[in-house]
Amino acid sequence: MTRRQQGFSLIEVVLTLALLGLLASMAAPLTETVVRRGKEQQLREALYQIRDAIDAYKRAFDAGYIEKRLNASGYPPSLQVLVDGVRDVRSAKGAKFYFLRRIPHDPLRTAKDDDQGGWGLRAYDSAADSPREGEDVFDVYSKASGKGLNNVPYGQW
Repeated sequence: MTRRQQGFSLIEVVLTLALLGLLASMAAPLTETVVRRGKEQQLREALYQIRDAIDAYKRAFDAGYIEKRLNASGYPPSLQVLVDGVRDVRSAKGAKFYFLRRIPHDPLRTAKDDDQGGWGLRAYDSAADSPREGEDVFDVYSKASGKGLNNVPYGQW
């Protein structure tokens, strides 16, 4: 009586590994798309927060809560002003308005070395198709290269 050994043959192992490799190669692009979609959603939320704070600053300026300077556009001079706050000129106690808790970082950029969170700034007197910095912050845009899943460059979001 011969005893037969139990186990897998080489062909069975090779076929199993090939099948696992095929499944992994199909799942990798899907995983990449899910991660990219998440970062793009974070970008939308960050842009919304900053733009909403800029608009709130402008409304407070127009309503007379913020000190008006001659030839001022009514937009904040920097993003940091939205975090640091501005004095309420109608308050006798010197209360401040705060528009952001912190400047959100651009999730598509890895460099966190500047105080503007990695954002490109557009001044009130610059054109939309060629934004440039100036004396105020009218809008922000992402400096990330590439296009989103919607095929629109990140800088135009």
